[in-house]
Amino acid sequence: MSSSGHGHTPAAWTGVIISFIGFCVSGAFIVLGNVPGFWAGIVLIGLGAVAGGLMRQAGMGQEPRRAKSAAPAQAQPQEG
Repeated sequence: MSSSGHGHTPAAWTGVIISFIGFCVSGAFIVLGNVPGFWAGIVLIGLGAVAGGLMRQAGMGQEPRRAKSAAPAQAQPQEG
């Protein structure tokens, strides 16, 4: 599982941490009944996604996976 490299980049960690803080803020303020605080948490969740995306574009994210072969996959007959 560690060979997949899923999310082990500064961009992924930053985006998730900011979004998690926004989730916690939003959850706390919804329990307290504070509507502006709830929406501030929602804004933080969106900012986490934006920050992670910008960091990925800046080269701090995982490279997109490319297909190993350019040839289309051939259909294999099924044995039945």
